[in-house]
Amino acid sequence: MTAESERMPAADAATEPDERTPQPGVDVPDRRGRTGLDRVGRDLDRNPRVRVRDVRVLTSNWYVTRTTTFDFQHADGTWTTEERETYDRGDGATILLYDVAARTVLLTRQFRFPAYVNEHPDGMFIEAAAGLLDEDDPETAIRREAEEETGHPVGDVEHVFDVYMSPGSVTERLHFFAAPYVRGTIADGSRAGLADEGEDIEVLELSFDDALDRIGRDIVDAKTIMLLQWAALRGPFAAARA
Repeated sequence: MTAESERMPAADAATEPDERTPQPGVDVPDRRGRTGLDRVGRDLDRNPRVRVRDVRVLTSNWYVTRTTTFDFQHADGTWTTEERETYDRGDGATILLYDVAARTVLLTRQFRFPAYVNEHPDGMFIEAAAGLLDEDDPETAIRREAEEETGHPVGDVEHVFDVYMSPGSVTERLHFFAAPYVRGTIADGSRAGLADEGEDIEVLELSFDDALDRIGRDIVDAKTIMLLQWAALRGPFAAARA
């Protein structure tokens, strides 16, 4: 062995960092000023069949992706170690605006890239107004989002239900609401949305029956379908269908 080769391990050790690079969202603030995101879920103890062992932050940009390792006890009593990846974008709220007398609903159409990249024809999604809660309570958030996306101020709202939309991977819980509006106060085809957030939203005023008929054709948004079906079965249009 040459003297040069004998020195190589020492050189490698010298260049090896003593500590890992600080990770945004964990050790140092990410773009939203957050740290300690790797501690989320470590203290969960509501289910004695689940014991969280480790949480790793994969990405922390605007939203957070984590990998969590946990022990899970199966029905036969055996334990296995599992790993799950979760996408945390916070909770959200959605609302169906309706006019019972005119038998209409107020929806929106906007571009959704994730749908576009997964075989939706043009990515232009028809959906109920919705948005993230951010730091607001659900009712405050949905009034804000509805006015931003439709231009229509919302007063009293009815809480319908809360739903986990994709529990296999996304942490989001969506709060569903409904509220009346008056047909003609917002023009069909008008534009709304926050320009500084890149929003370009078209407001759609549809007859309720037309909206129901479009389910599975050009209304393929889960939250919107759920609200329309609720409105038909138990909501404002249920009596007319009885």
